[in-house]
Amino acid sequence: MKRQPGRGGRRDRGHRSVPHTADLRIEAWGPTREDCLAEAVRGLVESFAEVGKAEQQRASVHHLAAGSDADLLAAAVDEVIYRLDAYGEIPAAVEVTRAVGGGIDLRLRMVDASGVEIVGAVPKAASLSGLTCAAGPSGEWSCAVTVDV
Repeated sequence: MKRQPGRGGRRDRGHRSVPHTADLRIEAWGPTREDCLAEAVRGLVESFAEVGKAEQQRASVHHLAAGSDADLLAAAVDEVIYRLDAYGEIPAAVEVTRAVGGGIDLRLRMVDASGVEIVGAVPKAASLSGLTCAAGPSGEWSCAVTVDV
């Protein structure tokens, strides 16, 4: 579980893996939708790879649009899985920003997967079952995704 302290010592962003039968479940939270989505992607990466101090090789930006915030979460997770499958790359750093005209821009600093330690089951796809991403009553965001491994 990774958490980052916020103002006043409050933990306002982070992520964790929770037990789920034969799959991986990631919960994340943050002060904005974009922070929450970035934490979910970080949680996904940490679930299967120790990126550590691997040399970042290139940056990539991916514009993602979807019908709902939960669908944006699935799209971000699936983009990371696609980059791993198609190019053998894993993000060492993640930034999510609101895109002009809607959706998000997913900025990834990639490392070659052959240069990192694989420590868990490699993800296959985001499940649409139990997918959530929404602001709570206090305005902070939380999201959850089940990932097929």
